[in-house]
Amino acid sequence: MLALGSPTISFRANSGCNYLLKELQQIWTEIGENVADQDRMLLELERECLEVYRRKVDEAANTKARLHQSVAAKEAELATLMAALGELNIDSPIRKEKRSSSLKEKLASVAPLLDNLKMKKEARMKQFADIKTQIEKISEEISGYDNLNSSLISSITLDEQDLSSRKLTEYQGHLHTLQKEKSDRLQKVLEYVNEVHSLCGVLGLDFGKTVSEVDPSLQRTNTEQSTNISNSTLEGLEQTILKLKIERKARIQKLKDVVASLFELWNLMDSSKEEMNRFSRITYILGNAEPEITHPGLLSADVIEQASAEVERLTELKASRMKELVMKRRSELEEICRMTRIEPDTNTAAEKSSALIDSGLVDPSELLANIEAQIVKVKEEALSRKEITDRIDRWLFACEEENWLEDYNQDDSRYSAGRGVHINLKRAERARVTVNKIPAMVDNLINKTLAWEDERKTLFLYDGVRLVSILEDYKVSRRQKEEEKKRSRDQKKIQDLLLTEKEAMYGSRPSPRKSNSFRKPNGYRANGNGSMTPNPRRNSAPPLVINAKYWKWVRQLLTS
Repeated sequence: MLALGSPTISFRANSGCNYLLKELQQIWTEIGENVADQDRMLLELERECLEVYRRKVDEAANTKARLHQSVAAKEAELATLMAALGELNIDSPIRKEKRSSSLKEKLASVAPLLDNLKMKKEARMKQFADIKTQIEKISEEISGYDNLNSSLISSITLDEQDLSSRKLTEYQGHLHTLQKEKSDRLQKVLEYVNEVHSLCGVLGLDFGKTVSEVDPSLQRTNTEQSTNISNSTLEGLEQTILKLKIERKARIQKLKDVVASLFELWNLMDSSKEEMNRFSRITYILGNAEPEITHPGLLSADVIEQASAEVERLTELKASRMKELVMKRRSELEEICRMTRIEPDTNTAAEKSSALIDSGLVDPSELLANIEAQIVKVKEEALSRKEITDRIDRWLFACEEENWLEDYNQDDSRYSAGRGVHINLKRAERARVTVNKIPAMVDNLINKTLAWEDERKTLFLYDGVRLVSILEDYKVSRRQKEEEKKRSRDQKKIQDLLLTEKEAMYGSRPSPRKSNSFRKPNGYRANGNGSMTPNPRRNSAPPLVINAKYWKWVRQLLTS
């Protein structure tokens, strides 16, 4: 028989078998068994031992096969986990100890690594599940709870075969993208809600009811369901803001019309400051742009109704004082026309208007409206005439300076020493410069007036007279005045020449200091007034003959 196992165990087995065999042979000898029976029984005994060995070998072979199967299964599971987790850099201990280790050792060596990978897989699965939950929640908020995008959810279905770090990073990137989009949408929703709140405050509308019509979650205070930030919510808020802005614009225009009517009626009725201060809150909108009107409740329906009621009250009061208002507005029209040098319409004169109202032939409201239209027309015309009227003022100022300069030039004491003389000298210099510009000033004014008349297809009247006619007459009178001045200067020159000739013929006139002298020069004698008259002597005739032509020219000049 072959020895199995360790040498010690094999020795013990051989010794025991030999001992028992000897004891069996001794028993058989004592019994008297023959050799053939003993051999037969030994063969049976050997066959039974072989069957026991065979059974043990089969059991060992089965155990080995199961171990092989377990090792292969563990190795396959390890490979699957490594592939799923993306841990491709881990070396399998089975491959390392393939030749040197037994099956049980291989199985024992792979178990810790397998358990570690299983724990890592569970942790990775938890990470994926958490990310998926967040993605689904944010996707619900973005897409709307009732219109969840199934394609978006299917794109993030968890695949247990791919739990690698790359896949986890991809999920995290997708989550970060959705979180950023959520943040942007929340910011936009917050801006829209704040704008809706501001508009509702100005318009006096219920903010909660307004936003609830868009989505109930916009004014929900609990945290059961997050704020809806879907496209439909954003579009709904945009449409709400647009409608509120349209309503605000309409109310602003309506309130501006009411306030304008209030101002007009206040001016007509001479309302007190206390009465006007009641509506000081709304009067400032006339000078402000639409985005600047943010005062809460300023455009509410109640405020507009109160202002409209005040307009109706003042309108009724105006009807009872219509004649007084007509006279007042007519006076304002006449004052405006007086300041702008425009002739008012005589059809609405104070006496005529009073007579028409008393007779009942004309509705006072129509008459007042007619006067109001005339005031507007006069103001518009005054605005178009402003450039010309400014030139007229400068021309009139120049004429005043010219008159002052003439008076100044006739003052014989203008050069005498005294206080303020130098001031008048400087003013005279400036006046001469201004007077020299008058002809060009008048010509430019005529050209401007003619251009205005061509554009307006009407005459430019100044105090009821055509301005061009006034200017033309002024030019003629100024020309005549200049000619008169020239004739005066020429006449003075002629008189000086005559005096010079007279002195040449009869001698120079003595000074006043010598007028009482009794000395008589040759050929001259003193007359009563101190001047010298020539004696009738012959030598005085030739000078008269020589200057006969000159005297004729002087007479012609004087007569002309």
